[in-house]
Amino acid sequence: MNDVQELLGRVADEAGRSTLTTDAVYAKAARVRWRRRATVSAAALAVVAAGAVAVPQLGPEAKHSSVAASGEPVGKSGAAERLGGKSAKAARLAELLPVDAGDIEQVSLAVLLKQATPQQAKEKYIGPLDGQYSVRTDGGVGYLVLANMTREGIAKKLGGAHMPKDLCAGQPSQTPHRTDCEREVLPDGRVLTTWSRQWDNRDGGTPQWGAEIIGELTLQDGGLLTVRDSTGFDGEHAQGPLLKTPPLTSEQLRTLLLSPELLPKK
Repeated sequence: MNDVQELLGRVADEAGRSTLTTDAVYAKAARVRWRRRATVSAAALAVVAAGAVAVPQLGPEAKHSSVAASGEPVGKSGAAERLGGKSAKAARLAELLPVDAGDIEQVSLAVLLKQATPQQAKEKYIGPLDGQYSVRTDGGVGYLVLANMTREGIAKKLGGAHMPKDLCAGQPSQTPHRTDCEREVLPDGRVLTTWSRQWDNRDGGTPQWGAEIIGELTLQDGGLLTVRDSTGFDGEHAQGPLLKTPPLTSEQLRTLLLSPELLPKK
């Protein structure tokens, strides 16, 4: 209704300049509301896919790093948390996955895609297993990206707007094509949403991401846990061929999202 009042006010200010019916005002207000909802939904989906392709903006000083090839963790804890050739976080995540999920290594998409240095690729995580992981299986390389966000962090990303209650409704056309969207309200009030996503790679740019499943768990305090379950990418710095299917099935992804080990300690 505020949109209608605003537009009616503009009509009064411009009286005598043009003829505009009340019906036209309400129609225009509806279009304004629709555009705003679409904008918020698109931004919210960008938040949900946090870490999907987002990497730090790097300056010209970024150098090629051997970390991209080795898969050495470059997160907040760095190499100090490596145990026996595999990071402690990767080992803990592997314990939560099916035994046949594949070989799990902590990586950095900033290093892989932007050729950042380990120092440039450092990220601040709030969840104990937040990070980016390669999954090697069946001769290919996929990725799992885990990210927790606080309610305040989400509001900052969305410019003060709120996350839509139902991400399966009103899917904006500008987002990657989504299918099989399922929304589940859990007994404790949390909301779990999963959907499949296929990127449009027709522009020929790199990297070219394969099919993936996105999982999102809205928490009781307004926070958000997201997991990106990707078949991988093709490009100059690809670590291997795309997987035929995402590392985890939708049901396996659901189980992972409900693991308390992924949530920040209170």
